[in-house]
Amino acid sequence: MISIASWNINSVRLRIDQVARMLREQAVDVLCLQEIKCQEHQFPAQTLADLGYVHQAVHGQKGYHGVATVSRLPFRELHRHDWQDNGEARHVGVELTGRGAGLIIENVYIPAGGDTPDREVNPKFGQKLDFLQRMTRWAEALRHPTLIVGDFNVAPLECDVYDHKALLKVVSHTPVEVEALGRFNAAHEWVDLGRRFIPAPQRNYSWWSYRSFWRQKDQGRRLDHMWASPDLAHHAASHRLVEETRNWDSPSDHIPLVTEFDL
Repeated sequence: MISIASWNINSVRLRIDQVARMLREQAVDVLCLQEIKCQEHQFPAQTLADLGYVHQAVHGQKGYHGVATVSRLPFRELHRHDWQDNGEARHVGVELTGRGAGLIIENVYIPAGGDTPDREVNPKFGQKLDFLQRMTRWAEALRHPTLIVGDFNVAPLECDVYDHKALLKVVSHTPVEVEALGRFNAAHEWVDLGRRFIPAPQRNYSWWSYRSFWRQKDQGRRLDHMWASPDLAHHAASHRLVEETRNWDSPSDHIPLVTEFDL
């Protein structure tokens, strides 16, 4: 088995102890982090190497965004896409070269899109839709077994949010975003592993606002995803949410997802 985790950590330097705890408790082989919020030379590489995650691909920038993939298994870095052509660090791809050789893991942090779902008055929303459109064209050409993971910042299904009607005009669940994500999904016939193992309408949240009492109100959204190429999806053996991290001191607003593959 090969286990792969995805987690929007919301500052890896602030929460490196939580990353280390999660890795010790979950014993995953590969961890994909989003929103690391640091430049590459600031990334806590040695701490992770000391835990056995010596293979690292870090695509960072000062203070914002950033993605990193760390692994106990050897890999080679393939690319760093800039889908907005604005220098933001939001996508890094690697290919396993040892156990699981040939598996490509794409780690992406799709823009949140601001507060107003109108590209005319909110350029950030337009950038989010353009980001998804460019990734859709890219996905159409994929020919290798690929796993794409990360914070997609879209909750596509009605049951992926705590109140569908209330959030129809809230960025992350608007029809235009859901349609854009659907086109991206169809471009490669991705299999949504979260919903393969936890079928709708079962609760499957991965994010809760810091502004709400997350346990009491459970006002969550499913913003984080793990999608597999159809041929790879057949090898997926399990998928789980590590929800207990949300109870840790000063947690991220996201929780890790973990999928195991029989490769």
